[in-house]
Amino acid sequence: MFKNYFKVALRNLWRNRTTSLVSIAGLSVGLASGIVIFLLVGYLFSFNRYHSKADRIHWIVTDIIGDQTQHTDVTPRPLGEVLRNEYPFVESAVRLNNLFGMVISIPDGIGGFAKKFEESRNICFTEPQFFEVFDTQWVEGKATDALKSPNSVVLSRDYAVKYFGQENVVGKILRFDNKTDVTVTGIIENPPANTQLRYDVLVSYSTLPALNKDPGMLNVWAEPSTMCWVALKKGNDLPKLINALAQTGKKYYAQEEAKMYGFHTIPLSEMFHTPGYGPAPRPILYALIAVGLFLVLAACVNFINLSTAQAIKRSKEVGVRKTMGSTRRQLIGQFMTETALLCLAAFALALIITQLNLPMLNNALSMLHANISVINLFHPNALFWFGGLIVGVIVLAGLYPAAVIARFNPIAALKGKLTTQKAGKVSVRKSLVVVQFFVNQLFIIGVIVMSAQVKYLKTADPGFKKDAILTVRIPPAGVNKQQTLRDQLAAIKGVEKLTLGAEPPMSQMQNNEPFVFDHRSEREKFPVRVRVGDMSFVPVFGLTIMAGRNFISNDSTRNEVLVNETMLKQLGIASHEAILGRSMKVLGQEKIIVGVVKDFNVDALSEGIPPAAIVNESRANTMAAIKISPAGVPQTLRDIENTWNKLFPESVYNAGFLDDQMESFYATENILLGLIQVFSVIAILIGCLGLYGLVTFMAESRSKEIGVRKVLGATKNQLLWIFGKEFTRLMLIGFVVAAPLGWFVMQNWLRGYAYKINLGWWVFALTAGLVALITLLTIAFQSVRAARMNPVKSLRTE
Repeated sequence: MFKNYFKVALRNLWRNRTTSLVSIAGLSVGLASGIVIFLLVGYLFSFNRYHSKADRIHWIVTDIIGDQTQHTDVTPRPLGEVLRNEYPFVESAVRLNNLFGMVISIPDGIGGFAKKFEESRNICFTEPQFFEVFDTQWVEGKATDALKSPNSVVLSRDYAVKYFGQENVVGKILRFDNKTDVTVTGIIENPPANTQLRYDVLVSYSTLPALNKDPGMLNVWAEPSTMCWVALKKGNDLPKLINALAQTGKKYYAQEEAKMYGFHTIPLSEMFHTPGYGPAPRPILYALIAVGLFLVLAACVNFINLSTAQAIKRSKEVGVRKTMGSTRRQLIGQFMTETALLCLAAFALALIITQLNLPMLNNALSMLHANISVINLFHPNALFWFGGLIVGVIVLAGLYPAAVIARFNPIAALKGKLTTQKAGKVSVRKSLVVVQFFVNQLFIIGVIVMSAQVKYLKTADPGFKKDAILTVRIPPAGVNKQQTLRDQLAAIKGVEKLTLGAEPPMSQMQNNEPFVFDHRSEREKFPVRVRVGDMSFVPVFGLTIMAGRNFISNDSTRNEVLVNETMLKQLGIASHEAILGRSMKVLGQEKIIVGVVKDFNVDALSEGIPPAAIVNESRANTMAAIKISPAGVPQTLRDIENTWNKLFPESVYNAGFLDDQMESFYATENILLGLIQVFSVIAILIGCLGLYGLVTFMAESRSKEIGVRKVLGATKNQLLWIFGKEFTRLMLIGFVVAAPLGWFVMQNWLRGYAYKINLGWWVFALTAGLVALITLLTIAFQSVRAARMNPVKSLRTE
């Protein structure tokens, strides 16, 4: 029987190959979109979960408690060792220090350097316990010994090749910041793509005291400064660790400090999804899953519409089969076989489309080292949902059309008198089209709002100038060398002005510092965001002095500080002048407030403006910000690089324009916007195919009605209105459902931004207008064709 089903199905599909191809194309596009989303979400959910102890590993972070609790990602240095030694339920704990802007050089043996590299993210100081807590595959060396001694380093395979051109490099020497030599003691496999702890250079933690010339730094509890991870023994629950952290704080902190600092834990498996600590919060991933389901559902709805639109054409076939003794079950089996063949073809095509588009997705997620592939679908964990998706789509897309066709009255079918109602309830079909209108309009609302918000973020005034400003990283240098740098850069044609500091006004470095105001006995309950800059910092970035004055020299021993307007509000000071001349102890130094600057954004525009201060601290200068003339930019850039290389031959030149750097603040928004734009186009395409199916169905089922109307004198416009009013009503129903839901979703999304657009009526008017235009263009051809049909052709069977 199945062989017969299969043979007849192939014949019917070939006979109606145009419709079959349209059905396969629409279904495959929707399925490909859903598969891409599910692969993406699966990849994002896999982060940090490959470790064998992932369910027992917790990240400990410190909260600085005040009016607004500040969440950090670090702990006091001694905490890890205390947890290891004093609490038996702790299997192991490891401390870890990230390094940014570290220059690593390969000595050439004659006093120079064979190669130089600047490492910003993939390098850290850590302990041998790192390999007890986190799974690591060793190529050469031993986990227990590799980081036991000071000045030792472990490299990944890739970084061994990067530095030395080969993997067999144990015993070779690297130099850190041109002052400390370290010996390679081990080689490990490259970190997997789905990890946040992507370290290719692991330096022994015991190297830190000598490198920083501070023998007692590992015993300091005063300031959180190192990351700490804990692996609990099997069978031990998290409350024990939380209680131990509370006891440790009381034991090792002074009474006042104990009130200021608190600890909380983040499970390793949830680190990637924790707001503020990971880039993929669960609500975003659940929203992506909902989008994927919407697209698959829309594709199935479109398939159903096209299938039932062809039902009348097959009515006589069904009548003959029933007359010859076919049961309803056999007919459903026959049509479900056809559906299964179409769906399997659509799935095969969807896999091809998916694989062709995954390189673009991996490229967009390059910062996450994404390597998503269709092969991931055949992993054991994915086979369950992928197999369920195949079966679900076949049943969803095939069962209703098959049941409709199997219900045909054989006598009515053979006489050609099958009515619209007998070919499937119009109400069901209309409901399916309303679903498509709803999905399309929801997507379009999202695209409009997100596009407007991202554009607003990029064009809004951040409170400082950012155009044509080149930022160049500079190594630590004395006051004299810094002045030499100023003089030589200023002499370059095309350099208008420059400043030395640590970061531009807006930076992802959130260096919040506690401070004491006006000789008070206690620290303020809120920290201050510190920006380091010399006397040219304010004019180069176009900041506005609201009261007082700017720094009058680059002499940092004057201990002067500028504060922003938000600082005054937080301190409860009414006027700008009232704060001038008062003291502020920050960064361990007493400073005098000499000026108030107008508020400027120090974080992305998604955040509010915190209390901020600008200090002149020459020893902290790590950046030159250079305002460049628009004329002769390439030559100016070459001259700047040449000057820098002459002054700092032992370091690596690293420069970039400020406005380009600020683009990185909105990487997540750009990725989300790109995804929703692509998926919106796909949803609209699928919806258009669904509309085409419905207008085809209407033209087929109402051909005699249209013929009678034409004979009775109906004009072409009146006949077109038959189709127009139907779709207008369905579109409005979809809009009534989509508009409030779209408003609710987008309003909640916008709440995450301190600076945001107003969600006005124009968003929904534009959405309705676009959907109306798309609908008109989709149904126009088939509607006009039906209205122009010769009535004789539709009436001659009567």
